[in-house]
Amino acid sequence: MRRLRDHRTTLAAAGTPEVVYVDLDGTLLGPGGSLFAGLEEAVTSRAADALAGMHRAGVTVVPMSGRTEEQVREVARVIGARGFIAELGGVVSREGAVEHRHGDAPGGSSPADAMLRSGGPGLLVERLPGRLVPHTPWSDLHRDATLLFRGNVDLGEVAALLDRCGYGWMVLHDNGIIRRDFDDVDADEVHAYHLAPRGVSKAAAVAHDVRARGIDPLRAAVVGDSPADADAGAEVGTCFLVANGAWVAEGSTDDGPYVTDAAYGDGFAEAVDALGAGP
Repeated sequence: MRRLRDHRTTLAAAGTPEVVYVDLDGTLLGPGGSLFAGLEEAVTSRAADALAGMHRAGVTVVPMSGRTEEQVREVARVIGARGFIAELGGVVSREGAVEHRHGDAPGGSSPADAMLRSGGPGLLVERLPGRLVPHTPWSDLHRDATLLFRGNVDLGEVAALLDRCGYGWMVLHDNGIIRRDFDDVDADEVHAYHLAPRGVSKAAAVAHDVRARGIDPLRAAVVGDSPADADAGAEVGTCFLVANGAWVAEGSTDDGPYVTDAAYGDGFAEAVDALGAGP
């Protein structure tokens, strides 16, 4: 695992990136979805200060999330971002234009509707009782590209099940740990999962957005807390995981993501400072 504190000189020498893609819940936003929430109910302004520093330095910030388009659009407006990635990569917005990415979903309707009609989501819930359930009430919000679940499953097992049952065009993505208890999940650790058409992911959306902006991927960075974020980080020059996402980097090699000492928004600020884009 690469600790950020041991590589600050190398990161400083690489120069300030043009674009930083940042996950929302669990990264920029702390417990309860607050920009000012830190560990153990601490109040912190470091993430807000880091965002202000990025704006002053001319660094583009792009929030990315599994949240719906409407939810992420509002967060983007509040933090001064002129683009965003929503629904785990199913929606990409840049300078006011919005693109809905459908991946391998069959045509004729939205990917979410296509997946529901196919029976694949119901199959997963039936075959994995107590291990994968709809992430209510958030799963009840209108979604275009992905379906939202909570639980604790082996992604390899799920991929094999989907492929074996004729749903190989769908992929289940791990979007991080939900740090609260749920009575309907038979596990001590609960994760947020998105079922999406193959080709829809944070990684695919980041790679697409970097190309559309016409910038060198080495001049972009990702900050997150989940496997979905780490996958997106592989598409750019630098990837950070905040401390509460350090579990994602366990066993990683020397070229894996950098892990911050601080969690949530404080960890985001730590990464931004190391990139030379802080306050």
